[in-house]
Amino acid sequence: MSQITAPAPVFSTVPAAAGMPVLGVLPRFARDPLNFLLDAALRYGPVVRLDLASRSTYLVSHPEGVKHVLQDNNRNYRKGYDQAKPLMGEGLVTSEGEFWRSQRRLIQPSFSRQNLSEYAKVMVSATLDRLPHWEALASQRQPVNFGEEMMRLTQTIIVRTMFSDDVGDQADALGKAFDQTLEHLNQVLFSPHPIFEKLPTPANRRHEQALRFLDEFIYRLIEKRHQSGVDNGDLLSRLLLARDPETGEGMPDRQIRDELMTIFLAGHETTANALAWTFYLLARHPLVEFRLLDEIQQVVGNRPPSVEDLPAMSYGAMVFSEALRLYPPAWMFARHAIEEDVIQGYPIPAGTMIFLSPYVTHHHPDYWENPEAFDPERFSEAQSAQRPRYAYYPFGGGPRQCIGNHFAQMEAQLLMTIILQHFRVELVDGIKVKPTPIATLQPRPGVFVYLEKRQ
Repeated sequence: MSQITAPAPVFSTVPAAAGMPVLGVLPRFARDPLNFLLDAALRYGPVVRLDLASRSTYLVSHPEGVKHVLQDNNRNYRKGYDQAKPLMGEGLVTSEGEFWRSQRRLIQPSFSRQNLSEYAKVMVSATLDRLPHWEALASQRQPVNFGEEMMRLTQTIIVRTMFSDDVGDQADALGKAFDQTLEHLNQVLFSPHPIFEKLPTPANRRHEQALRFLDEFIYRLIEKRHQSGVDNGDLLSRLLLARDPETGEGMPDRQIRDELMTIFLAGHETTANALAWTFYLLARHPLVEFRLLDEIQQVVGNRPPSVEDLPAMSYGAMVFSEALRLYPPAWMFARHAIEEDVIQGYPIPAGTMIFLSPYVTHHHPDYWENPEAFDPERFSEAQSAQRPRYAYYPFGGGPRQCIGNHFAQMEAQLLMTIILQHFRVELVDGIKVKPTPIATLQPRPGVFVYLEKRQ
């Protein structure tokens, strides 16, 4: 039996279910989790107990409650993404405690300002390489699944960023293998039972084959770099050279493998979906697109952008931030309470699962005026200063905030600039795009567009 209840203040008894039919909760959550969770927060308040089957879960949506879990008392809340460990091992997303803190110290310099500047060159080069393909599609007036195009591009960028030119003629095979593992990760995170991950289904066999290929490729490349001692300036070199500032120790090969898998799986699909949503919104709001184009013309004209241009392109940053508010790729985070706690006056038992949903908080009218509207001006300096910090958290927050958040924002703005310099994006009529929460918030059936070359 499933029910939803508004929790009582500290030391009071949780009242009986109210307002929502007892048997309707779990099916509705499975059918439409975004609206279910948003409705629960709107109707029952900042901390809501969701009794989903036999597991008691608490939805925390108020910015102060989110801050408590992610920042103020973060050591009491572990991630617990055990289903992803066969893929990511003990990478930054799945590791915990002191081991995670040590790894974070080791990897953080890989995302320094200087290294990001080098990665930006890869981003620009890969996007320019893709222009002839898009020009051919534009000349044929062919419908394009923009999300798929962004997925191919961000995948190319992350592979080049991780391995530079050592990929050689295996780029396509790597891309397909990573696709298989990503598809499997999406299935695992929402599998009704762990047994389904172990059945000898065609999808599971494809995943196992892809994972073997990736492991062999990564370990072979690690060994090659060990033997050559060459610093290629890519993420693999950064991880091989990383030394803990406190112990002076580096990472074993297995850990480097885990971190590379984590960076890929967490680092390209999210940006691709965010860009698809951004262009979907721009196509529906021509005045915003016009103002963004004017900024691009003023700052970079017709030349390719560089990372040095981005501080002067504040409106582009605001547009992308507003797209992330409306459609955050990481639409929900899960945490497990290690010990009992109190969140905004509500008792949280030890072992409880906590849901934090950026989508819910980002769409809540208590924290955002007219929350369903697309309005980049919300992220002007003046308006941002008036908001609670955790009214907006597309990259999480606290010590475990996404290590690649600056990488992703830089990548999105550079790609957005180049695409807008060369193309106008027009939505194909008659296709209703729906935000579909899987591992990430995906536009389904896709953002289908016509590309029109700019004169």
